[in-house]
Amino acid sequence: MKFNEMKYERPNMQNLTEQMTEYLDALEKANSADAFMPIFKTINKCRGHLQTMVTLVQIRHSIDTSDEFYDTENNYWDETLPSYQQIENRFVRICVNAPFRTDLLKSIPKTFFKLGECALKSYDPKIIPLLVEENKLSTEYGKLKASAKIPFESEVLNLAQIGAKEIDPDRDVRKKASDAKYAFYAEHKDEFESIYDRMVHVRSKMAAEMGYKNYVELAYYRMNRLDYNADMVAGYRRQILKWMTPEAEAIYEKQRKRLGYDVLEYFDLKYEYPDGNATPTGTPDQLVESAVKMYHEMSPETGEFIDLMNNNQLWDLVSRPNKEMGGYTTDILDYKCPFIFSNFNGTSADIDVLTHEAGHAFQSYMSRNIDIPDITFPTMESCEIHSMSMEFFAHPWMNLFFHKDTEKYLYSHTCGTLTFLPYGALVDHFQQDVYENPEWTPADRNACWRRLEKQYLPYKNYDGCSFLEEGCYWFQQNHIFQSPFYYIDYTLAQVCALQFFVRMQKKDPTAWRDYIHLCTLGGTMSFTNLVKEANLTIPFEDGCMERVVKEIDAYLETFNN
Repeated sequence: MKFNEMKYERPNMQNLTEQMTEYLDALEKANSADAFMPIFKTINKCRGHLQTMVTLVQIRHSIDTSDEFYDTENNYWDETLPSYQQIENRFVRICVNAPFRTDLLKSIPKTFFKLGECALKSYDPKIIPLLVEENKLSTEYGKLKASAKIPFESEVLNLAQIGAKEIDPDRDVRKKASDAKYAFYAEHKDEFESIYDRMVHVRSKMAAEMGYKNYVELAYYRMNRLDYNADMVAGYRRQILKWMTPEAEAIYEKQRKRLGYDVLEYFDLKYEYPDGNATPTGTPDQLVESAVKMYHEMSPETGEFIDLMNNNQLWDLVSRPNKEMGGYTTDILDYKCPFIFSNFNGTSADIDVLTHEAGHAFQSYMSRNIDIPDITFPTMESCEIHSMSMEFFAHPWMNLFFHKDTEKYLYSHTCGTLTFLPYGALVDHFQQDVYENPEWTPADRNACWRRLEKQYLPYKNYDGCSFLEEGCYWFQQNHIFQSPFYYIDYTLAQVCALQFFVRMQKKDPTAWRDYIHLCTLGGTMSFTNLVKEANLTIPFEDGCMERVVKEIDAYLETFNN
């Protein structure tokens, strides 16, 4: 079914709650796994349908935040879902506490129960008002960014569109574009700081009411950290600081020399070559045609997948006014299909997001027959392995998108995966410091960001931009506002994806087979177990970062800088 034919109808929550309560009563009374499983499957079908309705609203609201109907529905779910969470938690509690859990493990993966334990540790009915407030603040942030109307020369641009101007070959244009973008953030500085200040206090209050020392502890349960903790992440960040920050400095120094500049300014960082960055050739429709060709040639599985996406219009790819920023993939459970959302703006990022989100969507497609909603997708850091690895598996077909700029793109994309790691670690470190010090003022938070930025990203030069010197760059990072503590997941996955890439360069015939296998597993295993199953090294292990840097350096040396 095409996406626009998928019908949304708001469920009657009173009827649904009553029906779910009856099912849960029966589930609680079940005295064996045989009696338990049919009820369990019925409940999951109901849960999947509710999730489908909510997902349709979220997609359509993000496509057009000015649509009054879906704006109303989105607000309704912001307010309703935290209360409904009580039903979800009762379901989880019954499953986790079932006296015949050992028998249930024959039909339900262990990960489901571990996720359930995290859910029970991260929710309590007394924080419902705070969850409602958190949802509203997240929506407020998204709408504020989507409202951007930035005057630039003879145009009025949104944030995605102004981003394309930041890589213009004319240095003056790049500076004006960057300054125009940051002028929007500076104009709304008080609003961004107010939203985040309220978010920090709401989340910290949640943690306090549930008996945690601070929000960091609660966040690790909310993020389903099944087999690692904050101390392990801190050690991992130190690995990045030791190996990846110097690597990033070296990459940007080569860029400065290529461009022939005395100093690489803040508005130069995204501009990589004297004759312009790698730019995809063709209209959005032509890029989609190239993607269809690529995935048909990649494997039979990816060919079937891309036909499903294309024939059923299961994506919205191009930037428009009133469309939310960013990109994502989500699952429409009733239809056993994914949906891709992005903001094409005519830059190489369009291909990054297309292959990245296709990686998420392909995993969803390969594990579509896992009928427990909680484990269709794995936990976040594992999800990102599929997406980031797909970016690399797509490398042999980049000529379809970039033509004469193919070599530029391959070099830039690989460098970008390395320079991203210190930034990702910075975002995580910043959030840890913020939530360990919830009493900080907005100025304190900005000072913290700038201090950590100088540590992780010492190559950044903000001379002439007081907004960035003040430490406000982070306003534009959605995850800090809307998905706290998510960002380190990207870096963990990136280190895994780089290992797949190394295996590709060595012509390892098992690399693609292991990737397909990883996708079919969905969320039936925890992060470290999935990494082992794919025959990769767990990023926390000493020496992992050093080995990855050396292998990728050898690949980058094959290019004529």
